Amino acid sequence: MPLYKEEKEQIIREFARHEKDTGSVEVQIALLTKRINKLSQHLREHHKDHHSRRGLLMMVGHRRRLLNYLARENPEKYREILRKLRLRG
Repeated sequence: MPLYKEEKEQIIREFARHEKDTGSVEVQIALLTKRINKLSQHLREHHKDHHSRRGLLMMVGHRRRLLNYLARENPEKYREILRKLRLRG
């Protein structure tokens, strides 16, 4: 499920480190989280869509690796992004 331009721009504005930042780890994690949530909703309705399920698992793994990197490099930002995105109950 693709993100609309407005959704993507809003997420980038919220998580960017500076004005022209579009690819920092925080932004990538936030964008992946939004895509994962949209795709999860799609799979609730279309439970036989196994190709999309594989894509979802790949996105979750990618986000997991980015979170591990952030936890290792900047634990403060890691905790902040978990709180903002409501990950890990």
